[in-house]
Amino acid sequence: MSNPVGWFEISVKDMKRAKTFYEGVFGAQLSKIDTPGNEMWSFPMDNNSYGSTGCLSQVADAPLGRQGTLVYFSCTDCAVEAARAPQHGGRIAQGKTSIGPHGFFALLTDPDGNTIGLHSMQ
Repeated sequence: MSNPVGWFEISVKDMKRAKTFYEGVFGAQLSKIDTPGNEMWSFPMDNNSYGSTGCLSQVADAPLGRQGTLVYFSCTDCAVEAARAPQHGGRIAQGKTSIGPHGFFALLTDPDGNTIGLHSMQ
């Protein structure tokens, strides 16, 4: 099975705050998804590239914080994106850490308490 993650959703309480955090950390513009009943903003997507995309989702009474799902975002150097988190309302839960021949990872907590991972080879 290749590219097993086909989509992800990160539940948020305050969409404006969440968009500011994710757009600021990753330097990317999110796009509004027209859906009835909830507000969703998707991360950039390129159908001709490796990986998957997903969105921020604001749904009444959705669970927030680390609920067993951890999404890893690919980066050139995860320390760069991690350093941006505090400037955008998040925090670094674990700084850049070596995983030997598999590269490096870092963990961030977004303003809603969701934990996300960053992964890079350098």
